[in-house]
Amino acid sequence: MKDIKVDSPLKGNLIELSEVKDPAFSSGAMGRGAAIAEPEGKVYAPFDGKVTVFFETKHAIGLHSADGIDLLIHVGLDTVNLNGEHFTAHVAQDDEVKRGQLLLEFDVEAIKKAGYDVTTPIVVTNTPDYNKIDIVMGDKVVSSSGKAEEAPSAADDEKYAGMSKEERVAAQILEHIGGKENIRSVEHCATRLRLILKDKSKIEEKAIEAIDGVKGQFFAAAQFQIILGTGFVDKVYAVVVRGNETLAGSSNKEAAYDEMTTVQKISRTFGDVFVPIIPVLVATGLFMGLRGMSQSLGLQFSDNVLKMSQILTDTAFAFLPALVAWSTMKKFGGTPVIGIVLGLMLVAPQLPNAYAIAGGEAQPIPMDILGITVPVVGYQGSVLPALVLGIFAAKLQQWFKSFVPDVVDLIVTPFLTLLISMLVGLLVVGPIMHTLEIAIFGAVRAFLELPFGIGGFIVGGLQQVIVVSGVHHVFNALEVQLLASTGRDAFNAIITGAIVAQGGAAVAVAAKTKNAKKRALYISSAIPAFLGITEPAIFGINLRFVKPFVYALVGGAFAGATASIMHLAGTGMGITVIPGTLLYLDHLVEYLIVNAIGFGIAFALTFTLFDPKE
Repeated sequence: MKDIKVDSPLKGNLIELSEVKDPAFSSGAMGRGAAIAEPEGKVYAPFDGKVTVFFETKHAIGLHSADGIDLLIHVGLDTVNLNGEHFTAHVAQDDEVKRGQLLLEFDVEAIKKAGYDVTTPIVVTNTPDYNKIDIVMGDKVVSSSGKAEEAPSAADDEKYAGMSKEERVAAQILEHIGGKENIRSVEHCATRLRLILKDKSKIEEKAIEAIDGVKGQFFAAAQFQIILGTGFVDKVYAVVVRGNETLAGSSNKEAAYDEMTTVQKISRTFGDVFVPIIPVLVATGLFMGLRGMSQSLGLQFSDNVLKMSQILTDTAFAFLPALVAWSTMKKFGGTPVIGIVLGLMLVAPQLPNAYAIAGGEAQPIPMDILGITVPVVGYQGSVLPALVLGIFAAKLQQWFKSFVPDVVDLIVTPFLTLLISMLVGLLVVGPIMHTLEIAIFGAVRAFLELPFGIGGFIVGGLQQVIVVSGVHHVFNALEVQLLASTGRDAFNAIITGAIVAQGGAAVAVAAKTKNAKKRALYISSAIPAFLGITEPAIFGINLRFVKPFVYALVGGAFAGATASIMHLAGTGMGITVIPGTLLYLDHLVEYLIVNAIGFGIAFALTFTLFDPKE
């Protein structure tokens, strides 16, 4: 086998494929290569060749070079759901292309605002044909070598005789998921078959992984996803829906939502609202961490410099209701700009500042309504009032649109929506939700401050179970509220301990595995955990063997207890483990101790008590 070099088709930050937050790519199941973080939004041909795969959704393009390289460029993660929005194609499938030719453009910021990760994997899908693969961008090179372990073949089974490869694979998949009658809906992206099933108990996971042509399988977003690779997934999909095309017309997204429990639906809603604003809070947290570290080192700021730093750190939280109301309106089908204005109304300068009231420097404005005195205040740093008001306003706007004539809709609907929502928000929703918010926040703080780190022990031990169950987005609202109220996020430290423990258990499994190919695969799945991404380690290793997952929970529990005992909290949210170090620059030693405990306990238990043959 020969070595190959492929120039990056995009500009940006060249990173290891293991850093991608998608197990289909990070595990190496799709092949070897690299990824581009923060791409510039243009895809160029890295060589002379032909476009072999180009979906209508435009999110992924497959190229075949003149000397035989099959390359997949997958713009963003799960961007198939955008249905081509924010993408502009400059070529079509089967077009011949020249090196340096512009193939595709995409709006990076618009895709991010839609809630999608724009990290772009670049994968050589015919990896077994090559030894060393280099993805090159200027002076930086990401290299990989070796060949992925091949699954045992069932191609010679007599009952599949005479079938094409795609027919055989489709038949085997159907056999091991309970047949077509067990499929509620099916769709596919550039690499994966995505199934919503009626009865999940009929899935035979090990049998599916053993199918020659299947590169992996996992559950995500209530979908059973089977990794098949570019081009081939189209063929298998066509066979699966043959004779029952109604399956292809179903909406997987809606079906997946219908499959969720009530708690999962609530969690998903929280995620859809809060995930888009997390990057702002991450950046704010980094600014706070840098300022705290500087001050702990004795660095003195002038008044003007201190004010500038406060603008960086305080603005997002002072106007947090505007961010929350905007995202909520967007989620529930309202006009986002109306959400922004409503959120700003909740923190209008004419209202007594919430922080000033808390400090005794101001008093609420008393408003008499039907003999009841309602205290009107500003809601700086509040979450629930803006969330509930955003939902109310979105539904109210939709109701007005159902009967207001189109000719006056542009004027009447926004006016009435803003007027009624402002009154309801300041006089009803705000006071009620703010009171509830204070009660919930007080209970959470009391729980985390239980003696002997009991609260951290429970949260650290259960956090990754909550992740697997799909209800972890509930934490987003609590973390935002903690940051807004205290400037610190205690959950982040506890969650970090739980995450690094999963990585420790996965590393121990790799260390005890004698098969070199399996060990390399396990290591590649473990590495993302130390960047805050546990899915490859959990679904690829720990849950598969069960015991490493349990041992990791134990490590996470003790790490969480340690974080609580030391009152460790980050200045931001959304990043953990190695990247999360930036949130603890003023408490770095304590942070390293928590990580060491989580990793050490999980590694020691797994290495000592687990047999990879199990």
